Amino acid sequence: MAETACVKRLQKEFRALCKEPVPNVVARPSPSDILEWHYVLEGSEGTPFAGGVYHGKVKFPPEYPYKPPGISMITPNGRFATHKRICMSMSDYHPETWNPMWSVSSILTGLLSFMMDNSPTTGSVSTTVADKQRLAKASLAFNCKSSIFRKMFPEYAEKYSEQQKAENMNSELTSNKGDAKPSTTVAQEQSQAIRHNDKDTGHKGPKRGRSKNFPTWLLVLLMAVFGSVMALPLLNLDLTNL
Repeated sequence: MAETACVKRLQKEFRALCKEPVPNVVARPSPSDILEWHYVLEGSEGTPFAGGVYHGKVKFPPEYPYKPPGISMITPNGRFATHKRICMSMSDYHPETWNPMWSVSSILTGLLSFMMDNSPTTGSVSTTVADKQRLAKASLAFNCKSSIFRKMFPEYAEKYSEQQKAENMNSELTSNKGDAKPSTTVAQEQSQAIRHNDKDTGHKGPKRGRSKNFPTWLLVLLMAVFGSVMALPLLNLDLTNL
């Protein structure tokens, strides 16, 4: 059972976060338990975590702010093991360094900064830059499989849904482009088909009806024969008169 001072403090900090959001950090208390907060850290540009969306939990003790909270990460990230308490100066691993003046925003800002560091600690893991980049790309999809995440952070679930729609549209466009041939390509294929057809039939171009030319010498010969035939009666008449 949370103490009255703890509840008032956490309510005050939530109002402050809503009024003045912290860059790359979103944090909200669970609707059923104000001692359990869920947070989202967005990977900083210029780091292997760029584009990543990392979901985690902060578990406050009933004595907060006089005792530090426990912090864990849920999203695979390549820096911290998932579902394990992270050792840092602002967590319950080091109550001797805890300062009651620290708030949720300062805790999570410190966690984001610590995430960008490579210093080994309890709860950290060792991975390559490529591993971190791969996990960053897959982080939002991973988070949206969780009903708690979708309920706590509907804006990120909506963002993921929009990304899916955009990817599906791009995929359909790419598929349509692959199926439809450009008009120039179709024309080229038709031209090639004509050339192949001409080559097979011995023609050098499209088939067209040819007009057959009557040989001139044959025309002259026919005219001469016709003239001779017509002249025979005249010759016979002259011979009779003689």
